Amino acid sequence: MRRKIIAGNWKMYKTNSEALNLVKKLNIRLKKKPAKKSQVVIFPPFTALSSISQELKKSKIQVGAQNLFWETEGAYTGEISAAMIKSTGAKWVLIGHSERRQYFKEEEKVINRKIKLALQNKLKVILCVGETLELRQQNLTKDIILNQVEWGLKGLKPVHLQDLVIAYEPVWAIGTGKTATPNQAQEIHNFLREILDALVGGDMGQKMTLLYGGSVKPENAAGLFSQPDIDGALVGGACLDPVSFSKIIEAGEKTF
Repeated sequence: MRRKIIAGNWKMYKTNSEALNLVKKLNIRLKKKPAKKSQVVIFPPFTALSSISQELKKSKIQVGAQNLFWETEGAYTGEISAAMIKSTGAKWVLIGHSERRQYFKEEEKVINRKIKLALQNKLKVILCVGETLELRQQNLTKDIILNQVEWGLKGLKPVHLQDLVIAYEPVWAIGTGKTATPNQAQEIHNFLREILDALVGGDMGQKMTLLYGGSVKPENAAGLFSQPDIDGALVGGACLDPVSFSKIIEAGEKTF
């Protein structure tokens, strides 16, 4: 059975004290209603990784970084290496988010290098893929998704994919309040499984965990989670509120 994951991307929000306050409240809620069917992962800012990892040391909530650099070390002012991330206690890293692609012009070959380095350093990866509204209106969604997955997996062997999760995040639904309907999301997740079977073989499409992201809220979570090919969510704004995030986790517990 595929593992279920509810992840929260904090983006550029929360100072250290605010981050600790948020995670303490979330931890209290999850102690009362623990996530037994899914793994909960949070992606706070780099500045809070160490303190949050320490706070959650005895918790089942896991911690990840929102990005990493593609080299192990060197004269790369302002960048963060895989080893630095691991030293904080974080176990995951988010790669290829649409905001990194858009604002920092991250190309597919750069994303592929980051994925390889993360996996080499025993960090689990969530690879984000998705299309803009303009490309969707041009009926290019599947072409874009195929290209992003092909590049993301380039040079990887099937054994590497056990630590890689793919999150479909339609760019037009991120932070806009718009959400793909459960049927729209299911269609792309099914397509992702077809891609994985074709690229990797070995029934990999049925083995890999696939998440949906894009304005996921307590109100729409159950509808998304009820789809056969959706294994959880990568949550944005709603994860910054411990009540709403815990309700999304609860929706998963009732649906998975």
